[in-house]
Amino acid sequence: MESFIATAQRSAEVAAAVDRHPERFRVLTGERPTGPLHLGHYFGTIRERVRLQQAGVETFLVLADYQVITDRDTTDNVRENVHGAVLDYLAAGIDPERTTIFTHSSIPALNQLLLPFLSLVTEAELHRNPTVKSEYAASGRALSGLLLTYPVHQAADILFCKGNLVPVGKDNLPHVEMTRVIARRFNERYGELFPVPDALVTATPEVPGLDGRKMSKSYGNAISLSMTPEETVAAIRRTRTDQERRITFDLEARPGVSALLTTAALCLDVTPAELADDVGDAGSNALKTVTAAAVNDFLAPMRERRRSLAADGELVRSVLRRGNERANAEAETTLDEVREAMGTVYC
Repeated sequence: MESFIATAQRSAEVAAAVDRHPERFRVLTGERPTGPLHLGHYFGTIRERVRLQQAGVETFLVLADYQVITDRDTTDNVRENVHGAVLDYLAAGIDPERTTIFTHSSIPALNQLLLPFLSLVTEAELHRNPTVKSEYAASGRALSGLLLTYPVHQAADILFCKGNLVPVGKDNLPHVEMTRVIARRFNERYGELFPVPDALVTATPEVPGLDGRKMSKSYGNAISLSMTPEETVAAIRRTRTDQERRITFDLEARPGVSALLTTAALCLDVTPAELADDVGDAGSNALKTVTAAAVNDFLAPMRERRRSLAADGELVRSVLRRGNERANAEAETTLDEVREAMGTVYC
């Protein structure tokens, strides 16, 4: 707890520095394209990325297609998911002229950094990583080498572009700490090359899924950004609530009702308790109607932009082409610097 308090204090100082001098920071952020992006992604990360971009912070956004197979056996639908994510980013306000959008598998030099970085960490340190432990426990199968080295791969993501700022939620802080360890150890062993990145702990709300659990593609409880209004209404109508007429906000006792209240409240920019008072004794059906209208009204401008963008069949490929070219140039420069520092340049 004390460690998190110190991290949060440091994060507040960093946030103030970003506000004063955004040009001094370079952000690396992204996600695995394992399915359609949803409201949890928007409120949890995409909105903050747009804010940083608008503030003038240079941003690299990775669609980590190689990491899709850290905890699964297939890359089914990965092409569709990547293309859909790019459309969602653009519709939400990500500007490819100011944000470099790229895919893991297209940046060989980035992935090659994994080898020297692995020499800087111990097996015990990898096994202690909370994400590795939780993903391993959830997978129900043998720990793969890719999952075990997942935190080091993420360090390569951040350091290939000399990223010095990583927006994260509390649960992802161990990844940033691993990156800080790797950067320091490389610099101590081979000479100063990498910045030691700071975590920007974002005050992002946790958007519950429609069943009260965390909103997740794997749980099938998400409202995707690409859903039609009709699909959104149908998904919300299927939400399991209870027989109590009076609408109240109680995460433990009334997960379905509370999930609907949280979702609608985020879209309406009010508190769940305020919304519960507004719905009052009207019951669950009225709450579902309010929630569906709130979500559809909130997403309507993004959906319209997405439809317009999708009409250009070449747009996504063009964005990825330019992003991959930019990321490749950065990665190759960094890899050349790493080879020089390690004394492995021979001709």
